[in-house]
Amino acid sequence: MEYRLGIYEKAMPNEYTWRERLEAAKKGGFDFLEISVDESDARLARLEWSDGEIRELYDLSRSVGLPIETMCLSGHRKYPMGSGVPKIRARSMDIMKKAIRLADGLGVRIIQLAGYDVYYHESSTAETRERFIEGLRISAEWASAYGIMLALETMENDFCNTVSKAMDFVRAVDSPYLQIYPDVGNVSNATPDPCGDLLTGHGHIVAAHLKETVPGVFRDLFYGEGQVNFPAVTSALWDMGVRRFNAEFWHNGTDRVDERLSTASIYLREILDQKERRWA
Repeated sequence: MEYRLGIYEKAMPNEYTWRERLEAAKKGGFDFLEISVDESDARLARLEWSDGEIRELYDLSRSVGLPIETMCLSGHRKYPMGSGVPKIRARSMDIMKKAIRLADGLGVRIIQLAGYDVYYHESSTAETRERFIEGLRISAEWASAYGIMLALETMENDFCNTVSKAMDFVRAVDSPYLQIYPDVGNVSNATPDPCGDLLTGHGHIVAAHLKETVPGVFRDLFYGEGQVNFPAVTSALWDMGVRRFNAEFWHNGTDRVDERLSTASIYLREILDQKERRWA
């Protein structure tokens, strides 16, 4: 295939088993699953899985025929790399090291990192920014040993809500193992020219979250309910050589899971399958 389209784990109910998630994603028309390691205790506990537990999920994904190829690592929101509290910063780096191990065992190619220096209880300063950069530098060295790509997500706050801002950190770290994995919805909320912003990351964008948003609303919208110009942003990404995309939306509590997955897959593939792409 010319491209790969994945699906975010949280598009399905939390109570699904891994087999149910993988089979639903495959039935919905997706090529891979993006696993979530967020700040909840349940998902952070995945970092403590034994080698046998990791291998069991890897084998299951292969038997179903739907690999787990990317990881959304948002646990750093609670334990940020830029924190001025040594214990929090140590936990942040422990999460990073264990996430790389988990990714290696599952066959994950890209770990998406949240672009936050601090989040809940601290304000961003020059010092938190420098600590964040140092954490990224160490993380990239660890990832290099395993051949796993780290990539910054564009977020909903001012610290790193555009690709041009993410590029500042990519340049500061200067490692082939730290790149950018933008969220086109967040970028569309941050700038009136999302395509122009995406172009500032030329040569450094390894994948993209295809998420719907409107100003001030960053999640829980389905495709067609927001403002994101998906034909335009995917054209910009495609022209830069990006061929890995991930559908990001959330389970809405209904029992129409299969229908929503299929609808999302069809919607995005109708755009990505176009042979001629033009700027909007």
